[in-house]
Amino acid sequence: MDGIKYAVFTEKSLRLLGNNQYTSNVESGSTRTEIKHWVELFFGVKVIAMNSHRLPGKGRRMGPIMGHTMHYRRMIITLQPGYSIPLLIEKLKQKT
Repeated sequence: MDGIKYAVFTEKSLRLLGNNQYTSNVESGSTRTEIKHWVELFFGVKVIAMNSHRLPGKGRRMGPIMGHTMHYRRMIITLQPGYSIPLLIEKLKQKT
């Protein structure tokens, strides 16, 4: 589970939960097969599709020097019907 950073809770990701799709940020060097293997092994679910996109780093100023944060990858993981990730659903209920 080193490659998965954290779950993402945005308006779009909350809408996708109804379609049994979960969104999380992962390490930018991780591959789809690695992430799929980690999710299936750790949560005990079946993954049928994975979509990913790379998000750019943000600019950060440190005095006169302009720096930036690291870029990262966001994965949208679609699970087989009948499966769910209960940890994310409980976290969502606590947040609302």
